[in-house]
Amino acid sequence: MNRRRLLAIAGTALTGFATGCTGRFGDDEGGRLDLSVRNERSEPIDVRVEVVGDDGTTHADESDRLDPGVARAFEVVVGTDGRHELTASGDGWVGRLAWDAGTCARFDGTVTVADEAVEVAGECVGVR
Repeated sequence: MNRRRLLAIAGTALTGFATGCTGRFGDDEGGRLDLSVRNERSEPIDVRVEVVGDDGTTHADESDRLDPGVARAFEVVVGTDGRHELTASGDGWVGRLAWDAGTCARFDGTVTVADEAVEVAGECVGVR
């Protein structure tokens, strides 16, 4: 087999592979929450993260223990529409966020737990 024909075959295989992969990562599969919970307290904290859709579907219900100065990332995939509510909570504290997956394909949220307050911030970083 000559070199030109071999390159043509390789190029066809790579093009087909790239095309197949491109469709898998689109926003049509659902919205996504990227959440970071950070412990700024002097003691470890237990964290529970729950994400619920407006239809009552629970998309996430996870727990973890965070040492002082440590953050943990949570990623949750939800549907392509509807309001979704996030609750991050622990002993004596709670932080809440909400977003609409119909207008926001990717939502970033941050919950920082300190001795004196719980700070919550969120923003849509991928508009549909």
